[in-house]
Amino acid sequence: MPVFMGNVQNESNARLKDEAVIEKILSENKPELFEILYRRYHQKVVDKVFSFLKNRKIAQEFSNDILTKVYEKLPGFRGTSSFSSWVYSITYNYCIDYLRLQKRLHYPDWNKTNVIPEIPDESEEDLSGATFENVMAILELVHPEEKALLLMKYQDQLSLKEIAQTLRVSEDAVKMRLKRARTRVYYLYRERYS
Repeated sequence: MPVFMGNVQNESNARLKDEAVIEKILSENKPELFEILYRRYHQKVVDKVFSFLKNRKIAQEFSNDILTKVYEKLPGFRGTSSFSSWVYSITYNYCIDYLRLQKRLHYPDWNKTNVIPEIPDESEEDLSGATFENVMAILELVHPEEKALLLMKYQDQLSLKEIAQTLRVSEDAVKMRLKRARTRVYYLYRERYS
C-alpha cells in the first residue's frame, strides 16, 4: 500500500480527473498517485464520518481506514457512478456497519420496535419552517440506515439509482425506505417541536 502523505502532487497531477488518476494507478502501476485522490477526498470523508458519529477523533481515524479501503477496492471501481459517489458509498457503509456493531442495531428488528403511525407524506411542506439544529436533532433519533438514506438523498443529492447501488437494494426499496424515513422524521419532529 502506498504512503499517502508524500509530496507527489504537482501542477499537472492537480488537473487530472479522478477517473484519469485511477487509470494511471491501475494501468501504469503507479500506486503513489493515490495521494492525489487522498488529498481530494480526505476532508470530505472526515466531514461525512463526523456527520454520523459526532466525534472528530474517530472521524479522522475512520477516514484513514475508509480511504485505505477505497485504495484496496480501486480495481473494483467500474465507473457506473462518479468516483465521489463510490467513495461516499464506502463511507456510508463503513459508518453504518460501525453503528450496527456499537448499538447492535439490526434495521428490520429496530423498525418493528419503533413503529410509527401512517402519516401522509407531506413532510417537506410541514418542515419548511424547521431550524437546521432541530432537524439534526431529529436525525439523531432515527436509525443510522434511515439517516444515511436521508443524507444521501437531500444533503448529497444522490439519485435513487446511486442510493440503491450504495445500499445494495432495489430502487423500489429505496423509495419505500425513503418514504418511511421522511415519515418518521416528520412524526418525531411533530412530537418534539409542535
